[in-house]
Amino acid sequence: MQLLTYRADGASATPRLGALTGGRVADLTALADAAGAQLPADLAGLIRAGEPALAAARTLLGTAPAEALRPLAEVTLCAPLRPGKVVGVGLNYVEHVAESHRSLDTDRELPSRPVLFGKPATAVTGPGSPILHNADLTKQLDWEVELAVVIGRTARRVDEADALRHVFGYSIVNDLSARDQRRSGQWFFSKGQDSYCPFGPVVVTADEIPDPQNLDLSLRVNGAVKQDSNTRHMLFGIARLIADISAGMTLEPGDVIATGSPSGVGAGMVPPQYLQPGDLVEATIEGIGTLANPVVDARTYEAGR
Repeated sequence: MQLLTYRADGASATPRLGALTGGRVADLTALADAAGAQLPADLAGLIRAGEPALAAARTLLGTAPAEALRPLAEVTLCAPLRPGKVVGVGLNYVEHVAESHRSLDTDRELPSRPVLFGKPATAVTGPGSPILHNADLTKQLDWEVELAVVIGRTARRVDEADALRHVFGYSIVNDLSARDQRRSGQWFFSKGQDSYCPFGPVVVTADEIPDPQNLDLSLRVNGAVKQDSNTRHMLFGIARLIADISAGMTLEPGDVIATGSPSGVGAGMVPPQYLQPGDLVEATIEGIGTLANPVVDARTYEAGR
């Protein structure tokens, strides 16, 4: 299933749990109410409820009448959920390690273990929502398309061979980075500012992506392709990441792992290219869709709210 969170009647409307089918949106909560069934009201609750709730959602979607479906263009998508934590992975594609060494003064050698950092939940924003460009804080706002792994079962000291059983599904994260806000080598503020984690547009359940290590992923800025790769080029695959992270940090249902960026970031270009207000960023991953976000001036945006 392709699960999503949406608003049907403007920004003030209550977010709804939905599923995408044939380019149309089914309201899973309304379908459950009509059938006299019990279903969590949001995606985080659905994930925590486990396989019985997911099976109920599949049944409801399979029996949804055509008149219960709304065109995708008539709704506003939100971030699928607000993760308890987002664990970012740095330098996880070989060519990105090389370009980062050239442009960002990171180590030349390939990492021997995953390079991890965090993004706060306040950085998460949804499809179509603005990426806030604050010129007082950065002149080097950069893009990174990444496969997002959504955890479905509590993972603590998980073996690599068992790791994928803890995955609920997959989505897209644009791991935005203010390259000039790395502080003594620390990335948290560089990558954790408000709006620096666009997430969505849907979460595709793991059963619909049989091989997450063979997905094309790309990113465009104003229609021009900047990144174009495949998840098979990860240095550390998804199972290894889950095993490594869970060795010392409990992964809980709804947590997200942003699995790293391929090469083609703005800092690595000659000359470097960075995002500016007015730009449109589109991150695409095979089998999931496209996550599109406009870049806006943060001060103008805040003044208009």
